[in-house]
Amino acid sequence: MPVRCQPQPAAAMPRMRRMALGCMLALAAAGAWAQQGGQQDGITQLNQISQRFLDEALHQGPETPAGGNALPLRMEVQLGQLDSRLRLAACAKVEPYLPAGGRLWGRTRLGLRCLQGAVPWNVFLPVTVKAWGPAWVLQTAVPVGRGLAAGDAVQAEVDWAEDAAPVFANSQDWIGQVAVRPLASGQTLRQNMLRPPPLFAAGAQVQVMVNGGGFAVSASGKATAAAGQGQAVRVRLDNGRLVSGTVSPQGVVLVQ
Repeated sequence: MPVRCQPQPAAAMPRMRRMALGCMLALAAAGAWAQQGGQQDGITQLNQISQRFLDEALHQGPETPAGGNALPLRMEVQLGQLDSRLRLAACAKVEPYLPAGGRLWGRTRLGLRCLQGAVPWNVFLPVTVKAWGPAWVLQTAVPVGRGLAAGDAVQAEVDWAEDAAPVFANSQDWIGQVAVRPLASGQTLRQNMLRPPPLFAAGAQVQVMVNGGGFAVSASGKATAAAGQGQAVRVRLDNGRLVSGTVSPQGVVLVQ
């Protein structure tokens, strides 16, 4: 049975993912697991321990920063099943924990280990964490290279955690962006699907600004590829030197 949590504030997908990482409550309330009632009863008890841990963990997390664009996320947890071949000894104290590198986001797993029992054991329970919140869903197919307009997508509640790539929660962040691959109707817009429109083409003459310790030098050269705001690009300067930098909103390549 899914575990549902009340909506939690989140400023953006990356911050929400950090919130999930912060939910590693290794010393959360543990419970007892006994086999006297049979294997199925024992599994039910382990599921209850897991649900309590996850419900508590998903209610933890940092507050939305001042001035942040808070969005409500409705968390839901779906517990998988332990291997039916497992035969676990009775245990007076079971501790749920997140494995190293784990996070309460998308498909993951929860560890369960026996701390007080005749035979110590450690098992992993498959878990799917869903984070339902507002995002933008395409109404029509978009070919690669085409810029998106306001009418291409509508807002809907989607599972932010279905994919590792962050969603676009605000329309101003994706309108005018260009599709990096063919997109289908019904897809949720995510940040790995789009890129900024190019401000110059490959071979175009561009201005380069080199910033150093207390000085700045301006030069010019030819871009080796098309690039847009915030993208990295290499430029061959007029003296033949090859430098790498980031494109500013004005189309200047900034080199640190």
